[in-house]
Amino acid sequence: MSNLTQDHNYPGKLIIAEGIDGSGKTTQMILLQKWLLAQGRRVFFTEWNSSPLVKKATKEGKKTDSLTPTTFSLLHATDFADRLNYQIIPPLKAGMIVIADRYAYTAFGRDTVRGVHPLWVRMLYQFAIKPDRAFYFKVPIEVSLERLLSVRMQLKYYEAGMDLKLSKDVVESFRLFQGRILQEYDRIVEEFGLKVIDATKSIQQQQNEVREITSQLLEEKHGRL
Repeated sequence: MSNLTQDHNYPGKLIIAEGIDGSGKTTQMILLQKWLLAQGRRVFFTEWNSSPLVKKATKEGKKTDSLTPTTFSLLHATDFADRLNYQIIPPLKAGMIVIADRYAYTAFGRDTVRGVHPLWVRMLYQFAIKPDRAFYFKVPIEVSLERLLSVRMQLKYYEAGMDLKLSKDVVESFRLFQGRILQEYDRIVEEFGLKVIDATKSIQQQQNEVREITSQLLEEKHGRL
């Protein structure tokens, strides 16, 4: 796994968050960013599937339902590579703190569930650098469902894994698809040592834990930013 199992040598720190849809990880990372900025730290925030390089192709593929599991995986890997080279590594070289909402582990979970061989997708992302801290916000399916449906009328097609034809009912498809991703995350946590956060706790309780762990990271020897 080369880079993902070896500490990077950049002066900055990379903090990433993983979790199924509705886990609350984005809220936690935004709160962490605001807290770090209030301390006068230099912070850069980046999100999964946000590179303009492949956005048009991904959108068109979803619209026409023409994305195979392998094509889906390759598009996301291209997106990730673009963000890594232009949004993640440059700030790290400048000694900044980079916060990434989703990282390569998202692909390890989603792509594997969609039918891509787990070893193949790990080889695909072997260029990814190892995060300094990787959080996994673990939440039961029913809790994530309740959160998502409380803020919007319906679930998204690919979010619910409807492309896999697991069920004609979008809610049941979500349960099945995201449930399988949860199983993959359990393997990823053990394989890569992600820090598990109980995402059923209150927002403030989770944030306190995230801040404590982040503070320890930044106070480590040679780790002050």
